[in-house]
Parts: sequence; structure tokens; C-alpha cells
Amino acid sequence: MKKIIHRAEDRGHANHGWLDAHHSFSFASYQDDSKVHFGELRVLNDDTIAPSMGFGKHPHDNMEIVTIPLAGAIKHVDSMGNSGIIKAGDVQIMSAGKGILHSEHNASVSEPLNLFQIWVFPKVRNIEPRYEQKTFLVADRKNKFQTIVSPNKEDGGVWINQDAWFSLGDFDAHQTVSYAPKLKQNGLYIMLVNGEVEIDGEILKKRDAIGLSGLEVVTVKVNADTELLVLDIPMVY
Repeated sequence: MKKIIHRAEDRGHANHGWLDAHHSFSFASYQDDSKVHFGELRVLNDDTIAPSMGFGKHPHDNMEIVTIPLAGAIKHVDSMGNSGIIKAGDVQIMSAGKGILHSEHNASVSEPLNLFQIWVFPKVRNIEPRYEQKTFLVADRKNKFQTIVSPNKEDGGVWINQDAWFSLGDFDAHQTVSYAPKLKQNGLYIMLVNGEVEIDGEILKKRDAIGLSGLEVVTVKVNADTELLVLDIPMVY
């Protein structure tokens, strides 16, 4: 099994006033040759956006873009005619495909917005762009993993153009849980949203992450009440 550790304090950081961003992988002005991607996972940004501020209309292509609001709500508009509000508990995905324009702003005039935005390389390039968002019951991830992104619609997550699965779990302290990659060629990138766990002898705290490949199952010792994000990612890139 191969292992990488990305500590919270070692992430790239850029504070633009209206945007306070932490980058797990090389992005914009943050460049680290040792942190370009994890398999097909290209970006995991932890963004805090000031009230009413955000990203104006800009293009993307050939990327699967997943947005997970952690606190607050996002106002989304795109060139396919989609518009709406994505709030904590929701998950949004765009298959940028052969090209799309979109904008994202903090929907609140008084409260900050915190979100994860995750980019994954697509399985099939130049598809027609598509958009989907879904509300998930947070109670359904209590002491278990809830699938929020999947290539199989029957799993209940939003659909992704890649052999990747995203799961969230809220776990009480003093238990051990496990997760097995869905496919043999997949690795796991585990982000500790909050709490404390031990994985393969490593103590992980808030916003620490571990990448594991060449494994059949991972065992997680939950030391404190914990929220985990597991990205089950093909390693063939």
C-alpha cells in the first residue's frame, strides 16, 4: 500500500479578502510539483467566500466539478440556463464536457460561505455539458458512509462521468469503521472535515488528508466525533 499525508497547514493558501482559499493540490498561484493530482483527482479547494461575493462568469471544459457547501449557500448560474441556490446538505455537479460558462456567488448578504470544490478528470471527454444538484439527508450519514457522488445512478448520489465515488460520514467517537474501494484500480483520498481519527498509524485532525492506493480496505479508528469525506478515485491517470 502507498500512502501520502497532506496536513491542513501544508496546503496552499491565498487570502484575497473576499476569498480565503486553501488548496490541497496545485491551483492558480499555488504550485507544488509533489501535489498536482491524486490519480484522477485534480483539485480539492476549501474556500470561504465573503457575503455577496464570488466568481463571475468563467469557462470550464472536460472536467467533472463537484461543489459541497459546508456552511452557507451558493447562487449558481450557467450557460445551459440553470440557476439556483445550493445550500449546506446539497451537492452540485457539473460535467463541463465540451465547454460551459458559469458563475458562483455567496447567496447571503450577511453570512460567509464555506465550501469544498473538487475537480476530477472525466472518463469520456467532450460530452455534452450537464448539471445536477441534490439534497441529502444529513441524518442518513450518522455512523455510516452516505454516497453523494457515483457513476451508478442507483447508488443515490449525483452522477459523475468517471469511475469515482464520493461519500460523507458523521461518526461518534470511540469506534472503528472501514471502507473498501469500489474498484480494484481505485485509491482513497480521505479528507477529515472535522474531528480526529487514526488511519494506518497516522493521527489526522481537522482538514488533514491521507491518500491511500494499492489497498483492499482501510480501517479508521475514530478518536473524537468526526466528519469524513472519502473520495474513491481511479489511479490510472
